[in-house]
Amino acid sequence: MTKAELVEEVSRVSDLTKKHSEVIVDSVFQTIIDALHRGEKIELRGFGSFRLRQREPRRGRNPKTGDKVDVPPKKVPYFKPGKELKDLINQTPVPPDGELGA
Repeated sequence: MTKAELVEEVSRVSDLTKKHSEVIVDSVFQTIIDALHRGEKIELRGFGSFRLRQREPRRGRNPKTGDKVDVPPKKVPYFKPGKELKDLINQTPVPPDGELGA
């Protein structure tokens, strides 16, 4: 699913315009980014959590030249799915129209 498809779905289920739905989706994403930037953990019950992980500095290799290069430490975002989300994903899929087979 793309961001545009997500905006379309929010618009469809909420009876909001696409423009209003896009503002909502953008606001949610920006709020998550801002919280991670501040070093906070985002926990969405039943869905999962976002947090930062610290990658230590290491010695890498330039794949083109083979030269060794120093890779600096960095923070990377990490998503950990919640138990409820994992359980929902592993259930038998329901057809898109919501009807079960005949």
